[in-house]
Amino acid sequence: MEEPLGLHLIRRFSFLWDAVWVPLYLRAHGVELGAGCAFSGFPVVSKAPGSTIRLGRETRILSRNFATALGVAHPLVLRTLNSGATICIGAKVGISGGSICAAQEVSIGEGSLLGAEVMIMDTDFHPISPSGRNSSNTESPTPRAIRIGKNVFLGARSIILKGVEIGDHSVIGAGSVVTRSVPAGVVAAGNPCRVIGPLP
Repeated sequence: MEEPLGLHLIRRFSFLWDAVWVPLYLRAHGVELGAGCAFSGFPVVSKAPGSTIRLGRETRILSRNFATALGVAHPLVLRTLNSGATICIGAKVGISGGSICAAQEVSIGEGSLLGAEVMIMDTDFHPISPSGRNSSNTESPTPRAIRIGKNVFLGARSIILKGVEIGDHSVIGAGSVVTRSVPAGVVAAGNPCRVIGPLP
C-alpha cells in the first residue's frame, strides 16, 4: 500500500532535520561520533563527568516510533553513571530504541543489531538485601562489564545483565533475559537465556 504524500513528506522532513540537529545535540552532550552516523529522532543522553560515550562510524540509531517496523516505546537512552564509565558502540551497529546504561563498561562490536526495546545494563542499580534497597546511604552494587561481539543480533526486548559476554555472530531470541555469557556462533533464548544450538 502506497504511503500518503503528506505522511511521506513529514517523514522526509524529519530525517533531514535529524541529520542536521541530532549530531550537534550529541556532540554538545560530549558524545564522540564516527563518520556517517545516521539518526531518526533524538536519543536521551546522560553522561557522567569523566565518562565516555562513543558511536562508531555509520552507526544507525532509531528513536522515532515510525522509523522501525515494531515501533519504539521511547527514544534510545544512553547513560553513564560514574566517572570512567564507557559506552563504546562499534561501526555499523543498528539500534532501535531501548536503553544502554553503564556504571563501568558496555561495548558492542561492529555490525551488531539491537532489536526494538533492548535493555543493556552493567549494574543492578540497587542492593539485593531488603534492608539496604531503599537507603541512599547504601553502597551501590559492584558493576561488571558487558561485552557484545561483532555481528551479534539481539532480538526485540531482550535484556542483557551485568558481566555478560556474547560471542561474535550469535543470535539472542526476542524477550530473552541474558544472565550468563553466550559463546560465539550460537542461537540462545529464554529466561534465563540458554544456548539452543549452533547457527544454521
